[in-house]
Amino acid sequence: MKTKNICDLARTIRSKNAGSFMITLEIIFADRGVYERVKRSGAVTQKAIADVYGLPEEKILDFMFFDPGMGIKANIKRKTPSGGPGETDVYGCQQYAPLFSLEVPWEE
Repeated sequence: MKTKNICDLARTIRSKNAGSFMITLEIIFADRGVYERVKRSGAVTQKAIADVYGLPEEKILDFMFFDPGMGIKANIKRKTPSGGPGETDVYGCQQYAPLFSLEVPWEE
């Protein structure tokens, strides 16, 4: 089966601070039909996100599809608290890149 990369389907892929101990990951779509296809595909799951981040699934603290906003959201536990010693991304805004490797089954 052919696939499409999530970057070709989503309008926005981002990460941001979710307090001192979590980072929020978001994938937001501009088109309802594309969002629904991605949701139904089963390609973007809590396990898929854990896999691309090299984390055990229990480190994904929350995972949800947000239908009104056509988005997918997950919260991951930080390795180091925001602003703590050795922490390299206080705002959590540089943690989205692993999501770029997600592939969604897609037939034209």
